[in-house]
Amino acid sequence: MGIIIKPIISEKMTAVTEKMSERYGFRVSPNANKIEIKKAIEAMYNVKVEDVNTMRYDGKRKSRYTKSGLIRGKEASFKKAIVTLKKGDTIDFFSNI
Repeated sequence: MGIIIKPIISEKMTAVTEKMSERYGFRVSPNANKIEIKKAIEAMYNVKVEDVNTMRYDGKRKSRYTKSGLIRGKEASFKKAIVTLKKGDTIDFFSNI
């Protein structure tokens, strides 16, 4: 499995990118470190990465009521990386659609 799982494209991340145009969010492998994330982003998108911030999220417990009764489960835990690029570099996620 690769280091970069998928880019985060949400309203909150879009607001961050509009405010600071050189920041992008990615969902990454839980056992990847900042150096590996930096090398993977630079190789995948041909940009220069200045800084990587990572954060871990625990899975949330969920429950819902159905006809058959109460169903309990848990969301998966994950790791997120916020990548700051060099001034002038950008990543276009929608270029190959």
